[in-house]
Amino acid sequence: MKIMVVGGGGREHAIIKSLAKNPKAEAIYALPGNGGIASDAECVDIKATDIEGIVEFAKAKAIDYAVVAPDDPLAMGAVDALNALGIRAFGPDKKAAVIEASKIFSKNLMKKYGIPTAAYEVFEEPKAALEYLKTSPIPVVIKADGLALGKGVVIAETREEAEAAVHSMMEDRKFGDSGTKIVIEEFLTGPEVSVLSFTDGRTVVPMVSSQDHKRALDGDKGLNTGGMGTVAPNPYYTEEVAERCMKEIFLPTIEAMNAEGRTFRGCLYFGLVITADGPKVIEYNCRFGDPETQVVLPLLESDLLEIMEAVTDGRLSEVPVKFADKCACCVVIASGGYPGSYEKGCEITMGEMDENTEVFVAGAALQDDVLKTSGGRVMGVTSVAPTLAEAIDAAYENVKKISFEKAYYRTDIGKRALEAERN
Repeated sequence: MKIMVVGGGGREHAIIKSLAKNPKAEAIYALPGNGGIASDAECVDIKATDIEGIVEFAKAKAIDYAVVAPDDPLAMGAVDALNALGIRAFGPDKKAAVIEASKIFSKNLMKKYGIPTAAYEVFEEPKAALEYLKTSPIPVVIKADGLALGKGVVIAETREEAEAAVHSMMEDRKFGDSGTKIVIEEFLTGPEVSVLSFTDGRTVVPMVSSQDHKRALDGDKGLNTGGMGTVAPNPYYTEEVAERCMKEIFLPTIEAMNAEGRTFRGCLYFGLVITADGPKVIEYNCRFGDPETQVVLPLLESDLLEIMEAVTDGRLSEVPVKFADKCACCVVIASGGYPGSYEKGCEITMGEMDENTEVFVAGAALQDDVLKTSGGRVMGVTSVAPTLAEAIDAAYENVKKISFEKAYYRTDIGKRALEAERN
């Protein structure tokens, strides 16, 4: 079976490593992949957003199955284009991917179908948004409507910060057309939980929960990033919370999308806050999260390719989806300066990892057979262990075996989760 995975980051590396466990996977191609992924798949220099190039490659190589991992190609209709050729693909079509591609669509969907979320207002003009902020409660959350590499959300602690975010998104066009419209919503308090789920549009199977760490620096300080590390499972996601989420959020979301004629098949990511009033949705993603995937898939005991094919074929209820009763921790090693400007081309040295540790490469390129940095988040080191404390310790021990100039990482990944376990 020839498999094509669209994307080139740590998430895609984790997906590829998991798919490779199935003996049917005779060849795996990564478009575009990266220098680290090259050791597990054949990398092809076609951008994830080059839909025409992706389709032409799939035709030329007679691809049997495709996995479209990033948000941009999904929102652009990559799955639709592949399906039109008769190529089966994992991921939502363009109509369903709008659940992430437009914050306004997703907020209106939740309002219409009674799915618990933060109160919000939509703005198309900066003047009206700034007027609203004069009396809105602080802190407040400002969101660009469209896709912004996971960075189009500002949690403003002061009115000045909120106003600056509006100017940046709507007038300075920091995120291009993605910020021409914005959502201003109430700031929800409570622990955050990420739950990725497999769904074929009828059945919903949540994966093991996780906790992301978005801020660049220890103590949740610094700028927002794509994610500096994750742990799984999330101790705040109890059985009681899980039951409420299934009843009040997960199934209603799938049913709402069906009712709107936008049946979702693929991986639907629920970003949740466990408030005093119960779980509420802060965001949907139409794909696997990054770096959540790097802790979730190493705990998957069932066969990923089998599950993905069942999702595509509408028979998810027929296949087992089982996760190990263990814990995982992923620590992201980044280039100094990220998420701002950073240096590229630094040589990476790596020692041998422990048996229960994997390295997922996100931003590295091979130059004359030497692995060098090429991105902000360079790699994620994931360790699996019987307890969370052991997984965290193992991940940090293995992080020490990797070095490159100006490398940095947070030293407190999982700290909040450990405190929650003790309480």
